[in-house]
Amino acid sequence: MDIDEMLNKLDDNENISIEDIPSIDLYMDQVIQLFEKTFAPTKRNDEEKILTKTMINNYAKGKLFFPVKNKKYSKEHIILIALIYQLKGVLSIGDIKTVLNGINEKLLGDEIDLEQFYKSYLNLHNKNKENYKENLKEKANEANNELAQITGDTEELEKVLLIASLVNMSNLYRRTAEKLVDSLKE
Repeated sequence: MDIDEMLNKLDDNENISIEDIPSIDLYMDQVIQLFEKTFAPTKRNDEEKILTKTMINNYAKGKLFFPVKNKKYSKEHIILIALIYQLKGVLSIGDIKTVLNGINEKLLGDEIDLEQFYKSYLNLHNKNKENYKENLKEKANEANNELAQITGDTEELEKVLLIASLVNMSNLYRRTAEKLVDSLKE
């Protein structure tokens, strides 16, 4: 298994940058196009939907972001939808609402520079990605070392062991994130 090859296949454009967001407000179809264009390389297959009208309407009904004006989405809405997109892979909609509730309140009170906050998120994202690449190589080596005693075709077993290890790490991070969400509720 070639970890370097796998890492090279991962797309580096996994977020909407501030520069990607137009200065003018967008209609829903334009928001969907922006997300499809940005996140299309991350789809596992062509049937997978990045963002739909129903999703955006559900986020609005669930009050995951402050109300839109004249059916147009501002830069702040797009940033919040981008955060929702990233969070929904791990957290429930209820947890996402808890996470974003304070940000929405601060936005309405003009107490937060959402653009700067999002830039900080993107900086952390890039640092996390670099750490992930190094960590994945370590995990692959650990799986390989664990299988050193086994004879025969170990490539499949190595992949299964690495998958199980990565899922375990993912679960640990998810549970930690959920504990942090719970602390926001207090």
